[in-house]
Amino acid sequence: MADLLTNEQFDKFRKTIYDESGITFSATNRSILDSRLKERLRDKKLDSVDEYYKLVISNREEMKVMLDSVTTNLTRFFRNQPHFDALINYVIPHILEDKKKTGSHTVKIWSAGCSTGEEPYTLSMILKDILPPGYDFQIIASDLSLKSLMVGKQGFYPTARVDGIPPKYLSRFFTKTDTGYQANKELMSPIRFDYHNLKNDNGIRNMDIVFCRNVLIYFDEPAQFRVINHFWNALGPHGYLYIGHSESLFGMNTKFKFLRTQWTTLYEKNSE
Repeated sequence: MADLLTNEQFDKFRKTIYDESGITFSATNRSILDSRLKERLRDKKLDSVDEYYKLVISNREEMKVMLDSVTTNLTRFFRNQPHFDALINYVIPHILEDKKKTGSHTVKIWSAGCSTGEEPYTLSMILKDILPPGYDFQIIASDLSLKSLMVGKQGFYPTARVDGIPPKYLSRFFTKTDTGYQANKELMSPIRFDYHNLKNDNGIRNMDIVFCRNVLIYFDEPAQFRVINHFWNALGPHGYLYIGHSESLFGMNTKFKFLRTQWTTLYEKNSE
């Protein structure tokens, strides 16, 4: 089958997607864009790529749907366990020390690019388990994909999707059904799912931790730099940034400090 997009059409869609989201499509992942746009043309019962392009640039809702359709949402519970080991053994103890100095009793986390919710629910399980009495937490879970956010908000996962959850957490925080597992209200209540395009500053401030793993790889360097600056602004005076194990801020002129722990590497903001 011939490519759906001509070179000119590919360039138009690629530029629009980049301008709207910072997500970069190149010749190597052109086939992904091609197949996702085919699906949208079928759904909208359109025959012409140019006709669909006119719809996208004139209709904000279709723009959101298109951006949703071209993003890849791969995730799982407790993905990259060393990240959570560092959270439990290093990051949270240091944050609690800071909280004692300020008198605050709330740990605030932003799960950016949360996909279908496995990461924020993993964080919620851990913090429910390890935070001492008198402390609570809030998690903002954001994504560009409205479809993924709806899955996260519902908190229901087929049996095959919960394989990574330790049995003690699964029995405590989920209710088994005939077709899968439903997250309990206790687990869901600290999490707020929210649509957000990482290209923009969403006004979040005074976070203790930002998780944004395996998202930066979809951006080119200028877009990565803008996103990292948004994270710097979102964190409080002393906060921590997690990115994917295959991602790095090396060579990028940011104010974050590289932090090597016994379990994994991450980044630290210390502007005091």
